[in-house]
Amino acid sequence: MDNSNSIMAQQLGQAACAFELQRTGHAPKSVTVVLNEETLVITLHGALSPAEKALGNSPEATAQMREYHRRLFDSSAESLWQEIKKITGMEVREGTAEVQTNGSVMKTFATGTVVQVFQLAGSVPAATWSGSGAS
Repeated sequence: MDNSNSIMAQQLGQAACAFELQRTGHAPKSVTVVLNEETLVITLHGALSPAEKALGNSPEATAQMREYHRRLFDSSAESLWQEIKKITGMEVREGTAEVQTNGSVMKTFATGTVVQVFQLAGSVPAATWSGSGAS
C-alpha cells in the first residue's frame, strides 16, 4: 500500500469522526478505516455516550438504541457520502450503520462501537488506517 492510499484512509476516518460529532455531539475515541476495492468499512470505537451505554442493559433498550442509530444515520448520511466521494472520487452506492453490542445481541453496549459500511460505485486502491477520534 502506498502512502497516498494511507492518506485517503486517514482522511476518510477524520471525515467520519467529524460527521459523528456533528450528528450526535459525541466524538468517538478512535476510528479504524478499511478500504478495499468497492467496500469501505469505518469503525468508530467508543462512539456511544455514557448515557447510551447505560441504556443498553436490556434487550429492549439495545434494540431501540440500534434502531435509533440506524434512523439517525439514514436521515443524515448524505453529507458523509459527499465527503467520501470527494476523498475517493467514487459515488457511494449504499451505506448502513450498525451499533455493536460486544459479541452478543443480548449484551450491553460495553464497547460503544458503531460500524459504518459503504458500497462504492467503483474500485479504489486498498488502504487501512487507525487513529484517534480527534481530528
